[in-house]
Amino acid sequence: METNYSPLGFLISLFIVVTFLAPQVKSRAFYVFGDSLVDNGNNDYLVTTARADNYPYGIDYPTRRPTGRFSNGLNIPDIISEAIGMPSTLPYLSPQLTGENLLVGANFASAGIGILNDTGIQFVNIIRISKQFEYFQQYQQRVSALIGPEATQQLVNQALVLITLGGNDFVNNYYLIPFSARSRQFTLPNYVVYLISEYGKILRKLYELGARRVLVTGTGAMGCAPAELAQHSRNGECYGALQTAAALFNPQLVNLIASVNAEIGQDVFVAANAYQMNMDYLTNPEQFGFVTSKVACCGQGPYNGIGLCTPISNLCPNRDLYAFWDAFHPTEKANRIIVNQILTGSSKYMHPMNLSTVMLLDSSRI
Repeated sequence: METNYSPLGFLISLFIVVTFLAPQVKSRAFYVFGDSLVDNGNNDYLVTTARADNYPYGIDYPTRRPTGRFSNGLNIPDIISEAIGMPSTLPYLSPQLTGENLLVGANFASAGIGILNDTGIQFVNIIRISKQFEYFQQYQQRVSALIGPEATQQLVNQALVLITLGGNDFVNNYYLIPFSARSRQFTLPNYVVYLISEYGKILRKLYELGARRVLVTGTGAMGCAPAELAQHSRNGECYGALQTAAALFNPQLVNLIASVNAEIGQDVFVAANAYQMNMDYLTNPEQFGFVTSKVACCGQGPYNGIGLCTPISNLCPNRDLYAFWDAFHPTEKANRIIVNQILTGSSKYMHPMNLSTVMLLDSSRI
């Protein structure tokens, strides 16, 4: 039976997790790869349209300024860092990522990218996953110059890693325009099989580069984003094609993770069921303290789902009452609900274990 969401209960559970973990786990580096859901500002350093560098992005961030995060405040990596007692990782392209800051980790994510290299081509200049991995190798060389190769290998092997890919391969590729190149090439089921095959190469490469504890998030409820409602919904129902895509992709990703772990002989990769985490609050917004899970806080047009969030967009006065910040991305409050499940969720959400269990297991090894 599902229990009612209580903001106080959520804070208490998060406090218990943080205080329980903090004394038992030494600080560990944190590396982030992926797309706009986890980009901490790399795209601010690129000539691209996929950027969040204007007001009101960052309106609830501690500095009250845009940071390149596609959020009103903190995003998922920030909240994970907070939970494990570490400062937020800096974007890899930030000039501040030097010296001791390198030992905290780095965020390599770039808004607009996908599993495939042709995903997000309309954004022109973004850091595709192969380039993110090149930067990760470059990062290791920089750290090696600081603390030596053996200590660097230990830092990387003991680090926590988050990778978030897949959504753009549907939203900004297969379904971007009617009869896209990929939709002409593949039926949806065959496209998903192809994506999973390519994702397998990515995960194996990440292992090869030294990652030994990797959280892999599946795609969220893509069809329920305000952008999709604005284009495809008559009565607020989620866009069926994208929901079907998620229903095909996510179980196959879980199977892939189990298969790669079996190859390696240990549970390196952990699957996070972002779709279910999303659907909990999208289908029962009031239970989580939201007034709406359909209308974006910032935007314009139906559901505030048309175009980007800009200084002249409609802006809600209280972001905590909205599940969506802009046409595609969750509010900080929704991100906190997601991270709470990553930390303490049952096997319905996290497989083969949640992050609290990972941290406790690893505390005996570090």
